[in-house]
Amino acid sequence: MIDQPEKSIQQLQERAKRSAREFATRNEEGKIFTVVEFSINSECYAIELIHIREIFPLKELTEIPGVPPFIRGVVNMRGQIISVVDIRQFFELPAKGFSDSSRIIVLRSPEMEYGILADAILGIRAIPESETVPGLPTLTGIRQDFLKAITHNQTVILDGKKLLSDPKMVVK
Repeated sequence: MIDQPEKSIQQLQERAKRSAREFATRNEEGKIFTVVEFSINSECYAIELIHIREIFPLKELTEIPGVPPFIRGVVNMRGQIISVVDIRQFFELPAKGFSDSSRIIVLRSPEMEYGILADAILGIRAIPESETVPGLPTLTGIRQDFLKAITHNQTVILDGKKLLSDPKMVVK
């Protein structure tokens, strides 16, 4: 039996796929970012849906010794072991504990797959490129390196492709 949060996430993913097809056919004037919005330390972030394999609740996290501090551990996702990155620590933001609304967003490319921690999932939405700016002069450091765009309401759209290809994410 599927518990309620997983069923909700599954419904959101199906709705997002339908919406993405609709927006792709409607958008002839400019690019549309179809994103999953999530919160980290009371800030709103987003990653394009094309880089996300799935989202699931954080239940059990097994820590691994000897890895960089931003790698919080691994989880067992239906028999598959997924590394989990605390994007807060990676972006040098203040640490925060987990809550019942904490989620793992699994990012995937042909070369790499891992999860990032989010305090909460805020939803899925389509953002026209015309409603974004490429960056802010006040946003500096490592977050600037992974920035794709910022919306007028200050949602930071992260570059999923860069996150999935960054050599710092590979532990040797």
